[in-house]
Amino acid sequence: MRLCFLASSSPTAQAEHAALLARHAHHEPHACDAIVALGGDGFMLETLHRLGPGSPPVFGLNRGTVGFLMNTADGAYNIEDRVAQAVRQPIHPLAITITDAYDHTHSLDAINEVSLLRQGPQAANLRVLVDGVEQLDNLMCDGVLLATPAGSTAYNLSAHGPILPMGANVLALTPLAAFRPRRWRGAVLPDTAQVRIETRDPDKRPVLASADSASVSSAVLVEARLDITRAYTLLFDPGQDLARRIRTEQFV
Repeated sequence: MRLCFLASSSPTAQAEHAALLARHAHHEPHACDAIVALGGDGFMLETLHRLGPGSPPVFGLNRGTVGFLMNTADGAYNIEDRVAQAVRQPIHPLAITITDAYDHTHSLDAINEVSLLRQGPQAANLRVLVDGVEQLDNLMCDGVLLATPAGSTAYNLSAHGPILPMGANVLALTPLAAFRPRRWRGAVLPDTAQVRIETRDPDKRPVLASADSASVSSAVLVEARLDITRAYTLLFDPGQDLARRIRTEQFV
């Protein structure tokens, strides 16, 4: 099996990376059967974005803090067998178009979520449309996010959004400190939904839009949908797949 070994800059990941390279042949990402990524969830997302959808599957070894998208680093010496026996988990990204106040358009992908957050001291004022139908004409809040099932246990969960099981075919639209409507706690949408969020009074109430770790300041319009035509593939040890982890997270 041809493996590519990538590691974050942390000393622990770098030490493990050196040990693996001493025992295994290294192949470049375009010429490998699978990629072994050593680090945390942030490094996994960085790796996936750098490689792009359709790249070889990625087997994460946790050398970070949480490692929700990673496998345990125990047994790294047996990495070829673990990768060969791993369970595949395809993840479809959100395809996002962000228009800023200067009329520049930015096309981004998000594996976890796209979020809008107030950029100044005043609350954001947002208009929310789903499939072309206005759902909220005046959402006063710190922000709002649209999360995939894979990302529902990350920023979305910390904002009290719902955990979404893999395969449920839904997305979570979750407010961040909503002031008006005061009782709105978010929505669960079909993953076919086309979500459009407009910023009202962007000069007075600027908004920062972020797709995972990529951000666009002074956003005036964000459009997002799940792109089922493209997928990233993660690899997990049997019995530790992402669907099972997400289900377990609901009982923590």
